[in-house]
Amino acid sequence: MSSITTQTNHEQSQNNDPPPPNTHFFTTKPKHNKTVILQTITQPFQWLQNLSTQLNPTFILGIFLIHGLQQGFTGSFFRVAADYYWKDIQKLQPSLVQIFAGIYFIPWVFKPLWGILTDAFPIRGYRRRPYFIGAGVIGTVSGMVLAAKGEMAAGAALACFVGVSASMAIAEVTIDACIARNSIEVRSLAPDLQSLCSFCSSFGALVGFVSSGFFVHHLGPQGSLGIVAVPPALTILLGFVIYERRTDALHNEKKQEFVGEIYAVGAFASILGVMIYHKALKDYPFRTLIFYAQLLYTISGVIDLFFILRWNLKVGIPDYIFVIIEESCTRITGKIKWMPMLVLSTQLCPLGIEGTFFALLMCIDSIGGLISKWGGGLLLHAVNVSRTDFTNLWFAVFIRDLLRFGTLAFVFLVPKKGQSEGLLPSELSGENVSSDGNVDEETLELVPTNVKNEV
Repeated sequence: MSSITTQTNHEQSQNNDPPPPNTHFFTTKPKHNKTVILQTITQPFQWLQNLSTQLNPTFILGIFLIHGLQQGFTGSFFRVAADYYWKDIQKLQPSLVQIFAGIYFIPWVFKPLWGILTDAFPIRGYRRRPYFIGAGVIGTVSGMVLAAKGEMAAGAALACFVGVSASMAIAEVTIDACIARNSIEVRSLAPDLQSLCSFCSSFGALVGFVSSGFFVHHLGPQGSLGIVAVPPALTILLGFVIYERRTDALHNEKKQEFVGEIYAVGAFASILGVMIYHKALKDYPFRTLIFYAQLLYTISGVIDLFFILRWNLKVGIPDYIFVIIEESCTRITGKIKWMPMLVLSTQLCPLGIEGTFFALLMCIDSIGGLISKWGGGLLLHAVNVSRTDFTNLWFAVFIRDLLRFGTLAFVFLVPKKGQSEGLLPSELSGENVSSDGNVDEETLELVPTNVKNEV
């Protein structure tokens, strides 16, 4: 029994002995290292494959082209090549170079404008693809002109530099819009997309700075600028291949956006109306200008009847074009009518009660607007126009236009004088007031001189 126990303990001691140097413990470590290295190499590609699968391969390609090649590489390469171009080719002073650099940085300041264009003004149903193509064309042409043309004036070269900068800014805004849209639709991938953009931009900048000196040395500052035309040319290709849904599938969203676009067009038309008045109409007499302005305003209101009765389609004018024309005409004529009325109101203010009198005139206008809204509501109710039934809307618009025509009968009450002429008697207009705001004592009479005082 004791011998069996001794043998068993001996076997256990042998099993607990450390393994020899050539055992499996040491042979698995190199394999493990190889696995780690292989995973480190393949993991980025698997990550990109995952992004491409969940989003779209052409979208991922767009990030590489815009953030990596155009923003990262071209941005850094362009900065170095431009400095040598102004110094060695144009031979400009550093102070002027700094001013030029500020000028071709301006397209980046207008990035909100590029964003508005890509969001609000789709072309043939696409919001992003046409702007990739446009940005690519601008950058390609500008870079090729800089590289190919021999001696250029500084102004022409500056215009090309602005073109290259605008190309990068527009392309970046457009791809960022695509990134934002995909981040909203697949929120779990938003951090991954930002990581990919930052990596591409940083790596592209590294390559651009490292290679810029080599190309500037061997091709010269002007010849090396031809390289900046390559990324925009690839951006043109991106505009044709990147996947984008047409806005026809977002019809309801587009209708909401179209309302905002119409108001924006109307605001621009109002500015245009003010400029027309200031440049060409401010010297006309009150009555003449207000009569024709009210006449044009009335005629512009008739355009609504054409739209409501759908006559615009019979002559081949689409609804959106017709609405833009009507809104522009109404806003322009409205401003041309309103500006002389403001001038007339100021001319009618007596001295000393300017605030009270002008506020009274503006209050009358506000009361008129209130009556028009209430009266319009009653008229719509009377002709049975509801949110689902617009059968009699044409009749309500017709009544409105008749009232506008009727206003022309009262234009004779407006004075004929010019807008810079006085309308009030001298004792009310302030002609006897000195420049410091005090009444001229020489013209002030408290008691007539030909009347004797009575005791």
